[in-house]
Amino acid sequence: MPDLPPPIGIDRPGSFSRSVFHERHPVLIANLVGDFPYPPRIAEALEALLAESLAGTVPPRTPGGPEIHTWHLEVAARAGLPWDSLPFLWAESYFYRRLLRAVEYHHYDSPWCGVDPFAPQKHAQLDGPELRADLDAYAALKGADAADRRRALLLASLWGNQADLGFRTNNPGADTGVGELLADDADALWALAEAPGEAPVIVVADNAGREITADLALVDHLLETATGPVELHLKPHPYFVSDATGLDVSDTLRALDRDPHEEVRDLARRLRDAIRVGWLRLRTHGAYVHPTEYRTAPADLAEEFASAKLVILKGDLNYRRLVGDREWDPATPFAEAAGYFPGPVAALRTAKSDLAVGVDPARLAALDAEAPDWRLTGTRAFIQVRP
Repeated sequence: MPDLPPPIGIDRPGSFSRSVFHERHPVLIANLVGDFPYPPRIAEALEALLAESLAGTVPPRTPGGPEIHTWHLEVAARAGLPWDSLPFLWAESYFYRRLLRAVEYHHYDSPWCGVDPFAPQKHAQLDGPELRADLDAYAALKGADAADRRRALLLASLWGNQADLGFRTNNPGADTGVGELLADDADALWALAEAPGEAPVIVVADNAGREITADLALVDHLLETATGPVELHLKPHPYFVSDATGLDVSDTLRALDRDPHEEVRDLARRLRDAIRVGWLRLRTHGAYVHPTEYRTAPADLAEEFASAKLVILKGDLNYRRLVGDREWDPATPFAEAAGYFPGPVAALRTAKSDLAVGVDPARLAALDAEAPDWRLTGTRAFIQVRP
């Protein structure tokens, strides 16, 4: 196997990855303190975490909570290192793990145990006008041509990734209009998802709110057309700002139950029925909150991926885990960067970080000239498949 490119870091002034720590995280911490009446000890712990992440070093103490053995090994390997020397993916994951510790999410003797620090932001999106427009569009698909409906559901799931609340933390006015598809392997995706056989299709979710709502509509279509079950993989606990958990799916279904459109209420009913009979399986795994790439996924999760008819990975974080959050040449073929994956895989991702692979060289040159920040705005997207 050829040598992998170096990881993207957070040390380069002016880089997107550095701005996440120096521009996004301060706003994030201020939002949390504003959303909850945290006592002084929690507010002080959040401010101390922010200060440490901007100018400190990694302490030797392992952050509490589940998957403690993995985190012990990861922290032991980096204890004493300056934060700005860390790989971006590792540092960002570690920041959110430490954030959960600061808000006492895993402290069983704390009244803040199990309180999702991002719940107010998630719930606001479920009640917002953008989701209202999404559901109106979904209801309008009734009676549409089958091919047009299938295409609309796939694109809604893809562009739903623009609603990432982490992305919007310091970009509240970000353009969320549909943009340009830089790769479109949709035909290959459908050929794999609807192929004969009883193996499951796995959809690895990214964000709650508008995105998981669109994902559930896509899952409903897969349940109708696939020949085996569908698995929806979720985070085991809150992670990045809007990452979807089982509770978020439950909250979303309740929101759909209240919708004025009969088509939307029927969607929620079908999904519940599918869960009850085991045709739709909600799953999770500790690896989804590890600070690592899928290249080093635990054996049991790798076996699940290998036995699936297709694994559909949603969003930017899953993309970074898949190809590696590394300094790839954007013209590198997707099949090369994801070639290690143990089974057929599809990525649905809007570009919101420096990482890119599988971009046509001619289009790449034009993009770099026309819009140098094209990787960061969420207005370019990819449907990429490695069969």
